[in-house]
Amino acid sequence: MPSLNLASSGRNSLQRLARNFNLHELSGSLGDLGTLLPIMISLAVAGQINLTSTLWFGGLWNIISGFIFQVPMCVQPMKAIAATVLASNMNIAENMSAGLGVGAFIFFLGATRTIHLVGSYTPLPVVRGIQLGTGVSLIKKAADLVKPLQWKITSENWADHYTWVMLAFIFVIICYRTRVPSALILFLIGLIFALVRMFATSEGAAYPRPVAGGHYPDTVIRPTPEEFRTGFVDAGLGQVPLTALNSVIALSALIDDLFPDHHADTSVISMSIGAMNLVGCWFGSMPFCHGSGGLAGQYRFGARSEVSIIILGFCKLLLGIIFGSSLVGLLQLFPKSILGVMLFISAIELASSIQKLDANVSDPAQRRENWVIMLITMGAITTFSNDGIGFLAGMAAAVLLSMQRLGLRTWSARFMEGVVALPRHWRDQNAFRITATDVKQQTYPHRDEEDRASSSGRNTGLEETFQPHPNDLPKPVTST
Repeated sequence: MPSLNLASSGRNSLQRLARNFNLHELSGSLGDLGTLLPIMISLAVAGQINLTSTLWFGGLWNIISGFIFQVPMCVQPMKAIAATVLASNMNIAENMSAGLGVGAFIFFLGATRTIHLVGSYTPLPVVRGIQLGTGVSLIKKAADLVKPLQWKITSENWADHYTWVMLAFIFVIICYRTRVPSALILFLIGLIFALVRMFATSEGAAYPRPVAGGHYPDTVIRPTPEEFRTGFVDAGLGQVPLTALNSVIALSALIDDLFPDHHADTSVISMSIGAMNLVGCWFGSMPFCHGSGGLAGQYRFGARSEVSIIILGFCKLLLGIIFGSSLVGLLQLFPKSILGVMLFISAIELASSIQKLDANVSDPAQRRENWVIMLITMGAITTFSNDGIGFLAGMAAAVLLSMQRLGLRTWSARFMEGVVALPRHWRDQNAFRITATDVKQQTYPHRDEEDRASSSGRNTGLEETFQPHPNDLPKPVTST
């Protein structure tokens, strides 16, 4: 009987893939290129990753993630690691050490279900603040991409200047509420420009040309203890809060918003991120994670199912097999004007998720407090470029405001109740019990005030700051 169930599941998956295969999914698969390409190109040119391994494993993780989560779960670079590695001129072994260390730590949080408690005890305004802060940070990165460009058009910059930025932006906005596959069209235009610059201009002679052949991951990285210490301490530690908060907790919340029928459990997301790096980094693959920004970008440009990232995964895998590291020259010539616009629109989509912040709150004072917490979290993230600092600032604001409203005695009593109950909550939680009905109630509540309080998937009131996730416990705790 298990074999029959497996065959039936396989047929259903194939039917779902066939049903959702269309141009919009293809366009959505390219929605995260504004983040992926600049980081991947910079690391490959500096010799800090193996591009062949990155394409191979990046493609495999796209395909596997699609089948596991059944949503367009992006696979994107670990940005904090990449920024530190590039700024500090670290070697490939130190870069891989950072990925291995972060991957092992995040996998541990998921395997022990500790990450589930972190998400359960994090107030919704802090989660939304992380999403908003990440969106603003991506807008800044988009500005950095296009800042070196010029308005003046010359024979050298004909394919990459501010006029193309303006035209690409106007095109995307015109297509914003339509089903036009804008990301696919922009990508094809950018690819044509890159090919022309490489093969039809003198500029292309300075870049290595793609070489077709059988390419495979042929690099095995064996970091020394000193390289591991340098990589993990200097580059990896700053990535841990970013991954735990944005790539796991905020991502799970965004999936609940966009795909209420396909809840992604924080424990499973954590173990997925850990496995990607514990395998790929030994071969020089870029440290990967999932992320709310990448998902928002792919959704904005048309992705509505796992088909989009499975398509992207096969494309990466084929490029890795056929061209491998020889693609780096062509990727360097891809117009920054187009990448910047795609990244900017992705950031706007992620930041717009804050509109659901007060979906379950009717008290005006409570709404003001939620917005204060969210904006404090966002401000700290964008000021210090660190999700961990933003998280601590948001949690501190949530605690202080709830103390003011409840009074120190009531707040202290509730806090101690939450601390004493932690072992029981951790022991009793079931990471795989949440159903689609539960998630719909969490994400789109439509009942009376009492039902809204108990059906929320994450805490919406500051008085619930230290209360666990309702779906993880035998009896939910609601606000009073």
